[in-house]
Amino acid sequence: MNWDDTTDAEAAAERLVGAVADGEDQAVEAALRPKDLGEFIGQEKVREQLDLVLRAARARGATADHVLLSGAPGLGKTTLSMIIAAEMEAPIRITSGPAIQHAGDLAAILSSLQEGEVLFLDEIHRMSRPAEEMLYMAMEDFRVDVIVGKGPGATAIPLELPPFTLVGATTRAGLLPPPLRDRFGFTAHMEFYGPAELERVIHRSAGLLDVQIDTVGAAEIAGRSRGTPRIANRLLRRVRDYAQVKADGLITQEIAAAALAVYEVDERGLDRLDRGVLEALLKLFGGGPVGLSTLAVAVGEERETVEEVAEPFLVREGLLARTPRGRVATPAAWAHLGLTPPRSQGSGNGQQDLFGA
Repeated sequence: MNWDDTTDAEAAAERLVGAVADGEDQAVEAALRPKDLGEFIGQEKVREQLDLVLRAARARGATADHVLLSGAPGLGKTTLSMIIAAEMEAPIRITSGPAIQHAGDLAAILSSLQEGEVLFLDEIHRMSRPAEEMLYMAMEDFRVDVIVGKGPGATAIPLELPPFTLVGATTRAGLLPPPLRDRFGFTAHMEFYGPAELERVIHRSAGLLDVQIDTVGAAEIAGRSRGTPRIANRLLRRVRDYAQVKADGLITQEIAAAALAVYEVDERGLDRLDRGVLEALLKLFGGGPVGLSTLAVAVGEERETVEEVAEPFLVREGLLARTPRGRVATPAAWAHLGLTPPRSQGSGNGQQDLFGA
């Protein structure tokens, strides 16, 4: 696979363990998404808090406060936005930050909203600054100023908006300016899922897809799903295919392990790209430290792909560390690939603190 001509989002979508949804995922997710908070698995604190917000709004007969959801891709931010609309019995409008590059784009969307409608703005941190500044007034006062004309003769015409609920989603909450973040009445951070929660997700999805799977088969898939429900559902579908072609359709632990071996997803959820990065770091550079650009060249990928697609999971798994001098492999990385770390650190490669030398 050649990654050179793709964006980071496209690269992640092309990977079986990528958390970005591709066209197939979007179609299947529509069928697998829970319809209310009672069906939503995981994120217990977020569900409890959000339930209170929505119940109180319904009791007052008012629109719900604006909601900001942050967290990694694939954890359920879009699903929760749809649940908010369903719980409030309101229509939902879906758009994204990159699609709003001018204030006029946002004004057109806001002026067409119905009273009580939910506006879901994905990747809100990527919205243009002029649109972002217009959003401040819209969120706080339900009003926007539309500029008519140019130059000294330009005039601002205030446009009243019906009350609405903005649900913003972001994978990088730190990039949101404080004035925008402070205008959300409720903010929540989506955490990665534990194995037990992912097993419940897999069993639920298997029922909806009419797939037979036993408990240990679900556990095998959950353990390789990188803490992400979207990846769990994607792996389930690929294992289903293998079970239908190579076995009798029942997914057992043996069938799941064999299927995921075909797709090069190992027992910790690492795929070809992840292992390629680790192997280059260990075998070519003795565990590091090595610069990101050098590491990217060694694996034949773009620098951005390694940094944005592979590194976050490797760091979270404790297999790779970012240091001021470069990327360094941890003892867990050597153990995972079955390699022995160098005994002598006399070359000054910066790993003394990691190996206790």
